[in-house]
Amino acid sequence: MDLAEWIDRMRGRRIAVLGDMIADVYLMGKIARISREAPVLVLEHQGERVVAGGAANVVHNAATLGGHAAALGVVGEDAAAEGLKEILSGKGVDVSGLVTDAARPTTAKTRVIAGGRATVSQQIVRIDKEDRAPLSEEVYGRLRDSALAAVDRADGVVLSDYGGAAVSEPLTKEIVAACKKRGVPTIVDSRYSIRRFVGVDYVKQNDAELSEAMGEELADEASFCAAGEKLRKELSAKGVLVTRGEKGMTLCLAGGRFVDIPVLDKSEVFDVSGAGDTCVAAFILAVAGGASPEDAARLSNVASGIAVRKMGTATVGAEELRAAVKKQFPKEG
Repeated sequence: MDLAEWIDRMRGRRIAVLGDMIADVYLMGKIARISREAPVLVLEHQGERVVAGGAANVVHNAATLGGHAAALGVVGEDAAAEGLKEILSGKGVDVSGLVTDAARPTTAKTRVIAGGRATVSQQIVRIDKEDRAPLSEEVYGRLRDSALAAVDRADGVVLSDYGGAAVSEPLTKEIVAACKKRGVPTIVDSRYSIRRFVGVDYVKQNDAELSEAMGEELADEASFCAAGEKLRKELSAKGVLVTRGEKGMTLCLAGGRFVDIPVLDKSEVFDVSGAGDTCVAAFILAVAGGASPEDAARLSNVASGIAVRKMGTATVGAEELRAAVKKQFPKEG
């Protein structure tokens, strides 16, 4: 089947995303002068915006790519949580699975962006607010109930682990077991602890994360492929998808088979923030729609290529993806 046809098959697929919901806050300021109090810039406030980040960006992309997405995670009782819910529900995302914990803040990453008439706007500092402590028994119970109920209705499941408390090991085991029982495909994207996700179907890493996870420098193609296959076997996964920057992606499959997926559109890259989230969302939607892991990886590669040409954490729409597929694969699109 042509790649463009899978985009139609992705539409309406029910995707549940369990993970660390993050509010990406952008504070924009115009450079006014140097402070008299210290050698720092004084900015005139020009505005601010909240963008879905972390697992929230995965579920946001799943929705904009045509899926019926459900967000599963923990948020605080604060403005950041309300901002995330407004963004996601505005795209038709089911946010009923977001459990509120008044004892902890919504994880937020605030970026201060400075610029002027003769200067390029750029990030000058980032301020993170998060609570990495384990969930209370009561909050964990509510999240578990919501997650298992959503998984029971899902066509595909994403575990998006940004190092917070949502994707705990006990809950992961229950989710993976429930998905295996129903034959629902799963994919995990974990920044810090990928090796604990035994039993998932697909694993997404970037090349630096793979190197750190396996504890070795991946100096050449042979060592890179060996590390990918080693991780796949260790997790009993069907495939490991590794994003590699300008080299595109490599999909490591059973039997030591490797599929290299190059970058076809070499337009200027503006911002890689959140491109991995786009990759995961497109991949699981395609697999849930019946695509082979190879075709799903190719679609996710195109979708990620669109995301990196946008400033900040961004989403990709189904029609954007279709247009890019037709441009890059004219015989297929």
